[in-house]
Amino acid sequence: MKRLSQKLLYALGVTLVCGGMQLHAQNLDQAKKFYNDGNYAEAKPVFERLVKRVPSNASYNQWYGVCCFETGDLAGAEKHLKIAAKRRIQEAYRYLGEIYYRTYRFDEAEEMFEEYITLLTKKKQEVEPYRIRMDLASKASRMLDKVENVRIIDSMVVDKEDFLSAYTLSEESGRLTTYQDFFRTKDPDNASVYMNQKGDKIYYAHPTDGSRNCLFTQSKLMDQWGDEKQLPMNINSDADDGYPFVLADGVTIYYASKGNGSLGGYDLFVTRYNINSDTYLTPEQLGMPYNSPSNDYMMVIDEAKQLGWFVSDRHQPEGKVCVYLFIPNDNRERVDSEDIELKRARASIASIKDSWEPGSNYEELVHLAHAEIPYGRVEIRKDFTFPIHQDIVYYTLDDIRSPEAKNCYEKAVALRKQIQELKERLESLRAGYIKGDKARREQLKPTILDAEERLDNLLDQPDEWEKRARNAEIAYLRDNPN
Repeated sequence: MKRLSQKLLYALGVTLVCGGMQLHAQNLDQAKKFYNDGNYAEAKPVFERLVKRVPSNASYNQWYGVCCFETGDLAGAEKHLKIAAKRRIQEAYRYLGEIYYRTYRFDEAEEMFEEYITLLTKKKQEVEPYRIRMDLASKASRMLDKVENVRIIDSMVVDKEDFLSAYTLSEESGRLTTYQDFFRTKDPDNASVYMNQKGDKIYYAHPTDGSRNCLFTQSKLMDQWGDEKQLPMNINSDADDGYPFVLADGVTIYYASKGNGSLGGYDLFVTRYNINSDTYLTPEQLGMPYNSPSNDYMMVIDEAKQLGWFVSDRHQPEGKVCVYLFIPNDNRERVDSEDIELKRARASIASIKDSWEPGSNYEELVHLAHAEIPYGRVEIRKDFTFPIHQDIVYYTLDDIRSPEAKNCYEKAVALRKQIQELKERLESLRAGYIKGDKARREQLKPTILDAEERLDNLLDQPDEWEKRARNAEIAYLRDNPN
């Protein structure tokens, strides 16, 4: 009887083990089918269980890492694909390259694509698409090094189909509308039309042969639109182009393109029309943070308001975009730092506040961005922005009515200038200290300490004088309402 029980237990154990192995095989086969069919969300839980069961299995880590990538978990994808890459699983390098590219680690992306190309070459497989990705990572790395120090003062997340609702142009800057509304059609989806201030010229995009969108223009003659012209092919690319905007000069055109070396999806470009030769200059790709590995489009600069907007789907879920409001940087000043993480944050717009000047208040400029400004209204010579209260903002010393307030504000302006000059001097002294020998450092040390102390004493003073100026002006306006 005892022997019979042992045999039964043994048989039951074998059955359970075999059944478990069969179930495991069925789950793995089913997951691999989901994976091969592109159903990564369905495959992901199975591969996750397998990775937990056998953490060192390179194939499981590869499959699970790809599922993480395709479902938006880049951190999880990187962790598991690194394990697969250590075991020389070929596709892990390609996906790691894409992860590093999307997270602005362009040098690392270039290395991963280069390794992937090496593995493809050994197997005599197609490498050209990945040479393009590697070159693009190299280009993006150079752009990151030159990221612009642009002040992004507001952002608004909207539905992708409704992004134009975030734009309020002055009449001087023309008008934006959707292609569907202007031409009373349902196609193409999400396209825009720009009309100049005179209302006699429009720019837009639509499909040429059903395969891609190209830029076009029309003029209004005798109250009729006609004479449609396609912009030349040095502007239109072999991919989609669209979202045009023209400055008030009538010759500077901003637009978006998926070609011409785009970093990913749409990128922003600028070109200029040469009236004498009836040609357009070679388009110039804008730098970071305007462009990114995501879609970036609809660059608008309102010269009357001295403000600009552009759209991006970076950091956004499906169907949403963010419209960024910025102060145009005519000098294209760069972010002055050797800190690569700081540059990545500024390039990717991790936080708009990172771009703000210390102590600045942009509320009035944000308010101005949404204000209707009729054509012919002089919008203002802006030497500075000095908000008095919610409805009153001054931009020049002549705007200030109170003599006492004007005197206080002049002191604030002078102190800010002094602070800026002292900061620049300190930067120069510190650079000399770093490069200097021991004797030079000893010579510079007391000068630097003295400058730092003077700067520290000055930093709070402009705000105090500005506060005095504001209070004096408010009191003057209360006593002199007219």
